[in-house]
Order: sequence, then C-alpha cells, then structure tokens
Amino acid sequence: MVGSGLIGASLNGDTVRPPQPVARAGTGPATPAAEVGTGDVDREPAGLPRSAPTTISIPRIGVDADIMALGTNPDGSVQVPPLDQALLAGWYEPGPSPGEVGNAVIVGHVDSAAIGPAVFFSLGALQPGDIITVRRLDGRSADFRVDSVSSHSKNAFPTEQVYGPNDQPGLRVITCGGQFDEATGDYLDNVIVFASLVR
Repeated sequence: MVGSGLIGASLNGDTVRPPQPVARAGTGPATPAAEVGTGDVDREPAGLPRSAPTTISIPRIGVDADIMALGTNPDGSVQVPPLDQALLAGWYEPGPSPGEVGNAVIVGHVDSAAIGPAVFFSLGALQPGDIITVRRLDGRSADFRVDSVSSHSKNAFPTEQVYGPNDQPGLRVITCGGQFDEATGDYLDNVIVFASLVR
C-alpha cells in the first residue's frame, strides 16, 4: 500500500510555516507507553471492539475536530479529506478503528491556500507523553499517549510502521511537513505521530 504521500495543500505564501518534529526520517516509534508506564492502567491494554471514531482531541495543540471515514484512491494511496473540509480529520476505515488491536490511522491537512492553518497544522509540536483522545460512535473514548513524533520524506514513507501489524492498540496521526515546494504546492515530508492506548 502506498503511504500517505498526498496529504497537504497548496500554501499561501504569507502563511506561517508549521512546527516540525525534532526527530527526522529513519527514526521509528519509541517504546510504546504501555511498556514503560507505571501502574496497571498503563500495562498492555486490551483492545476495544470495532467502532468508528467521531472526533479527535489533542489538548497540547488545540485540536478538537470531527473525523470522517476515508478509503483508498485508485492508485492505492490513502484518501484525504477534501481541501474545502481541511479542518476535519480522516480515519483510514479499511484499517483498525482507534482502540482496536492494531494501528488505527488518522490523517489530516496541515494547511490550505483558502483557510491557512488546517486541522493538524501544529502536529509537529507534539512531544512524547502528550495525550490524544479519540471519541467513538459506541460512546467510548480511547486515550493514546504519544510515543514519538518524526518527519519522513514522502519518498521513504514508513509504510510498515504505519499500516503494519501491531499486537497492541496503536494510533498513527499523519500530516504534511518539512520543506514546502512552491513549484508543486506541496510539502516534501510527512509528520507522523506514533501513539499507544493507555486506558
């Protein structure tokens, strides 16, 4: 499967650049929080049953957004929310839902020429230990602790780490980042947050 190489938007030249993670390409997820926590609530959480996510909340960067379901494009790449809905996040529906065993994937735009900063503009500012809460259609919330945040060239997208198997409930949140290419109107990298269910 092709990675999320198309997430991003044309950037208005006057818009402030989004923050970038400290970790650079080639750095995979850190030890999951479920393995380093202290206390029973942080140890190897059991997966939840499947349920579509409805909203994502990331207090550190002020995100509280609705989530739409997405699939794949004809070329195998992951769909992204339409640019006219750049304040929405998108869940990769063919994969696990947030809280299920496996890696749930949520994507979103970093900015758009029409509105400026979009839903995940500040994603690169997240740090290990930050909490991401995903509310689900079944009324439950799944809380994830950030393990690592890194930037990867779209030409070297870590497909296995994002979409590959995981015997614990994980979350991958993805947007664009790195250098902005004025010629193509797109960013050259993806910012990826790796997180693990904590309760």
